[in-house]
Formats: sequence, C-alpha cells, structure tokens
Amino acid sequence: MATVTELKAVLKDTLEKRGVLGHLKARIRAEVFSALDDDREPRPTLSHENLLINELIREYLEFNKYKYTASVLTAGDHPSKEGGEGTNTEDLPLCQAAKR
Repeated sequence: MATVTELKAVLKDTLEKRGVLGHLKARIRAEVFSALDDDREPRPTLSHENLLINELIREYLEFNKYKYTASVLTAGDHPSKEGGEGTNTEDLPLCQAAKR
C-alpha cells in the first residue's frame, strides 16, 4: 500500500506532466495580485502605444512558452481605452507584421 507521501509525489508528477500544476500556480498568483491590488486607486487609461507594448510582451511570453506567466499578465490586464475587453491585435500593426 502506498504512503501518503508517495501518493502526493505521484499526484504532483501527474499534474506537472499535464500542465495543470503550472496553470494552477499562475492562477493563484494572479488571484493574490488581484487581492492585493488597490481598487481604490484607479488605473490610468492605457494609450494605444501602451496597449501595443502589453500585447508585444504577451506575444513574447507565449512564443517562448511562458504561457503561465502570460496568463498572469492577461489576468492583470484591464479593458482598453475604447471600453472593450483586452487588446485587439488587428489594430496593432507591429503584432500583425511579426506574425507574417
């Protein structure tokens, strides 16, 4: 019969192999940052240039397989200045050019 320690080790290995453990850790980090974020202090409206920079950083992270780090960045992202959610890469010419 397996011990609790052995079961924990097998469970951890399984979750790591499936990519679930990294995702959970990133999600927990994002929630901690969100809880610590002071909602009373309004964030400045992002300019088009800053939206572009954020999108380039996100693409860099995803390209280099830092998907969990990218998920934390995305979770911390706030709506664009137009009032929509997130960033539309169709409006970001450098991102589109880099994809070609």
